[in-house]
Amino acid sequence: MYALMALIFVFGYLCIALEHPLKIDKAASALLTAVICWTLLVLGADSILPLLDAGTAANSQHVTEELRHHLGEISEILFFLLGAMTIVELIDAHEGFKVITDRIRSNKRITLLWLIGFITFFLSSVLDNLTTTIVMVSLLRKLVADQKERWFYVGIVVIAANAGGAWSPIGDVTTTMLWIGNQITASGIITELFVPSLVCLLVPLCVLSLSMKGEYARPEVHETEEERRNPTTPFERKLVFTLGIATLLFVPVFKTLTHLPPYMGILFGLGVLWVITEILHRGKNDEDKHPLSVVGVLRKIDTTSVLFFLGILLAVSSLATAGHLTQVASALKDSLGNVYTINIAIGLLSSVVDNVPLVAGAMKMYPLVSADTLAAAGSEAGWLSNFVVDGTFWELLAYCAGTGGSCLIIGSAAGVAAMGMEKINFIWYLKKISLLAFLGYISGAATYIAIATLS
Repeated sequence: MYALMALIFVFGYLCIALEHPLKIDKAASALLTAVICWTLLVLGADSILPLLDAGTAANSQHVTEELRHHLGEISEILFFLLGAMTIVELIDAHEGFKVITDRIRSNKRITLLWLIGFITFFLSSVLDNLTTTIVMVSLLRKLVADQKERWFYVGIVVIAANAGGAWSPIGDVTTTMLWIGNQITASGIITELFVPSLVCLLVPLCVLSLSMKGEYARPEVHETEEERRNPTTPFERKLVFTLGIATLLFVPVFKTLTHLPPYMGILFGLGVLWVITEILHRGKNDEDKHPLSVVGVLRKIDTTSVLFFLGILLAVSSLATAGHLTQVASALKDSLGNVYTINIAIGLLSSVVDNVPLVAGAMKMYPLVSADTLAAAGSEAGWLSNFVVDGTFWELLAYCAGTGGSCLIIGSAAGVAAMGMEKINFIWYLKKISLLAFLGYISGAATYIAIATLS
């Protein structure tokens, strides 16, 4: 059963990676993998668990208790994501992002390149890299007429969105997972990863700027598009945009003040925004009001992504319970030797496979080390000090897993979204953008290592 669990997980992982050729949604593969792995674990509990801990009560009741424990941790992540996704969709329904997009007026290629890069970088730190990519690609369609030229800007959007999400606790699913798991703190990741993440963006921008000259052509705007009736007023757009961003920024403050989990802060913010929008639109008829309400927005939430996270995190937790991840952690330590090499390898691997299970696996492979454990560690204290709260391993993991996916267009949610929206060819991205993304990724990692070594 022990070996079969690993085989089932690898097979399920391949189905997730080959989602498009197989034409099977990755959420379905993740859910089936999770259920089968836990079923095999409970059926083989008497033979698997005694190998790990002689004092463990190896029976189905123990496995069920472990499942409930892991599900509680996973639920915190899922509720946080649901709240954040709803707030972002509510801003988008009110066309709140026009507050930013309407201010870009330059026709110069280089100016647009740097504007798009920096707007995406900072916007993704407040929203998330997937949502930011969707917003910025939609913007580029209104700015750049030629599709092939637009692809270069979209490539920078992918790099910038992943780099911007890496230094914020709410900018990427993987950093959110580490933050909720207490491996990192909001202040710690912002201060330590902002510069490496910025370098990750600046290097591709500088290289690409050498070849982008002149002006770009804007698409023609028909009068019917301009005369289209807006669903919201400028006041409503600005109000909901400001409140939505303020709500997302308030979550780390709420956690610091109350010591409650982040999902409580995001649910509090969602509740406040829900009440305000209900009051704001109470005088409108139902046809106009419904698309602008939280009830209407909830139907647009990407529930398949939530189910995918549920499935893959449950599958990883089954391997953690069975002991697979402990063996992998020991093998990585013995073969690669230090946390820098391990994390850079994880980052490059995330360009091929999804970074969510990679980070989830790392969180289970390398348990969070407390101050008491570190004090009693003796000769192992040097190695274990990398795994305390805001330790070197966790911070570099957040950076590498967040930005390494940019090296291939299928390596991140942002890349997959851009590929789908713009029909970007995989080979084109590999030839034109992958090297830029890799240079940025390595430069950012080297910057973090240099700062960590000198400090």
